[in-house]
Amino acid sequence: MNKAFLCVLIAGLLPYVCAMVAKWGFQKFDNHNPRQWLAQQTGFRARANAAQANSFESFPLFAAGVIIATLAQVDAARIDLYAFAFVAARVGFIVCYVADKASLRSLFWLIGLLSVVGLFAAALGL
Repeated sequence: MNKAFLCVLIAGLLPYVCAMVAKWGFQKFDNHNPRQWLAQQTGFRARANAAQANSFESFPLFAAGVIIATLAQVDAARIDLYAFAFVAARVGFIVCYVADKASLRSLFWLIGLLSVVGLFAAALGL
């Protein structure tokens, strides 16, 4: 399997990991109204839910970047590098979000964004 495509799969699953962190171990989780329940959470659960939303938001541009770079026949090693950097940055972002490390979280967010920009730049021949 193409390594970058595996990264797309991992990135696509990260929001679900965040959702599990938000809900894990809570005895009074309301599965009949999970969004309403999550909206009322505080602390790490609220931050994990916010990380989930942000992960869903960042995923389409990343996936498109990998696909477009692949279609543009960018060197696979370069695509893999950007894809690995994105996934690593997103994992760091999520960990920092849940741990309430706002400045470091923003740095990881920026690294992830720059990785996506790198994919598009590579596809443009830059």
